[in-house]
Amino acid sequence: MRKRTLIPLLIAVALVLAFGVMLYLRAKAPPEAARLLPESDAILYVSLKTIRGPLHLDKQTEPPGPELQHFIDATGIHWERDIDSAALALHRVPAIGSHNVHAADLFTSEVFIGRFDGQRLNSYLAGIATATETYSGRTVYTIPVNAQMTLRVAQLTYDTVAVSNMPTSEQIHSMLDRSRASALPTPGSSLLAARFHDVPLLSEAWGIGHIGLPFAQNGEVNVMGMALPIPEDSDLVASLRYSPAEHVLSGGAVQLRIEEIAPDPLAAQTTVNSLGNLLALVRTIGSPAAPHSDADAAFQQVLASTKLQQHNNRALLETSATPEQLKALFKDAGNSTK
Repeated sequence: MRKRTLIPLLIAVALVLAFGVMLYLRAKAPPEAARLLPESDAILYVSLKTIRGPLHLDKQTEPPGPELQHFIDATGIHWERDIDSAALALHRVPAIGSHNVHAADLFTSEVFIGRFDGQRLNSYLAGIATATETYSGRTVYTIPVNAQMTLRVAQLTYDTVAVSNMPTSEQIHSMLDRSRASALPTPGSSLLAARFHDVPLLSEAWGIGHIGLPFAQNGEVNVMGMALPIPEDSDLVASLRYSPAEHVLSGGAVQLRIEEIAPDPLAAQTTVNSLGNLLALVRTIGSPAAPHSDADAAFQQVLASTKLQQHNNRALLETSATPEQLKALFKDAGNSTK
């Protein structure tokens, strides 16, 4: 009698453990959209399905432009409603034969996962394409953007679309090949395999890759005309994650984490020192005796929560903002653009 009771119990425990391991591995694995990307210099990812509700993306009232409206009418796709996740690979390529590609040109490959009407989408693509090819059982549409650039678009599966503006078809072919093997536990590109483990678990948006891309010019990293004290050959791991455990009384907080993986500890220390001086200056300038608005107060609070640290050859910046602080900042930004 004991044996007959013990055997089903052991089977049930084994199944529960196997299910737990499967969930753990799934949570640790890169998202499918990112795993489908080809080899690249940097990767950006966002889970629109996760942030759609808090940011009210499905309630945007800004009217689309004529070209976007034509796309919506033809395909029925509203990005803010129908796209669940998106991943983008950044490529910097040297000159390629007669393709009129400059060494500093930046190209992208993208994967979108969501809800698509395949028949309407393919009909739209066929109407604007100048050429098509069949690869791996799928149609690849070539669409001219301008005299120097073309797009290649392919529907990988019923809910997945791939796009690339690279001069050759290698990247779109790579994404089609990866989609056929997506059920296997593949790590994706070499960059994803090397750096995804540095992305905090359950991050809604993240980016990994070479920090100089696409901002490096003449050996310096420039953003909005300002040279940053960061080596061009550093790697970057940036992430956004909502944490309900932080600022519980304020409804949680959105955590921003930016980690520079520098060539050596001295370079990381230089980054921390330089950014620390810049942060101190911004705190001084943005700290009036009495805040003029809710946005000013929110900005000061976010600055106060910002921390800089160094761990060997890594420089780390962390900050957080509550939903109320974000609302104040975004409301002020929206008013300033009107």
